[in-house]
Amino acid sequence: MKQMLPPNAKISKEAKETMQECVSEFISFVTSEASDKCRKERRKTINGEDICWALATLGFDDYAAPLRRYLNKYREVEGDNKSSKSRQG
Repeated sequence: MKQMLPPNAKISKEAKETMQECVSEFISFVTSEASDKCRKERRKTINGEDICWALATLGFDDYAAPLRRYLNKYREVEGDNKSSKSRQG
């Protein structure tokens, strides 16, 4: 948060707490939507695709697309890590 402000700007404790509450509420909002989808599909585990779907469904397409790209890159790296570990072991 501080990176977006001028160097001499100060952020009050109250502002930080308010921002944290907003972020927590946003996460709950998105997770709840993803959870509803999983429940309808009779699944118990929310995955990254469910979160991306929930973001897009709730109108946060600007966040969903970059998160999908990140998720794909993460999966590639994890796949590479698992492959190299299996070759070593």
